[in-house]
Amino acid sequence: MKKILLTLMAAFLLIGCSSSDATSVNAVPTLVVGKSLKSLELNDQHEKAHKLAADTATVIFAFSKDGAHTCNDYLQTKDASYLADNNAAFIADVSAAPSFIRAMFIMPGLKDFKHTVLVLDDETIAAPFRAGMDTEKIVVVNLENGTITDIQTITTQVELIKVIETK
Repeated sequence: MKKILLTLMAAFLLIGCSSSDATSVNAVPTLVVGKSLKSLELNDQHEKAHKLAADTATVIFAFSKDGAHTCNDYLQTKDASYLADNNAAFIADVSAAPSFIRAMFIMPGLKDFKHTVLVLDDETIAAPFRAGMDTEKIVVVNLENGTITDIQTITTQVELIKVIETK
């Protein structure tokens, strides 16, 4: 019986892990200088829909677990309004995780944060944001009137503080 349960669990994990690279390969990149993010609308960790505020100047994307931890560890030390006060938004891409892992561990963990975490939880929606990006690093998008003016990658909390607070 134990072997059957282990086999079933392994099968569910493999099914959850299988994803088509064709989605990301064929995706037209969204994060490109000159493109607009004005229409971007995502749910937060509490499943509440958000649009970027008109004065948003910085959007921080964490595509990897390490990048998300770097951002969340820092943001947890700040007031809940820190991102809004600095005209910034934080987006975590959890779409690559198996749906079981997302539902059982990642999303409940995100709900503990006091800061707003916008969530990319669908591979089809996330693919254009991932296309052409170094997804192992934190991607910082600078906006002016909702249009991308610059894109950079960072890896440390010191760099994160600098991109959030230097505006």
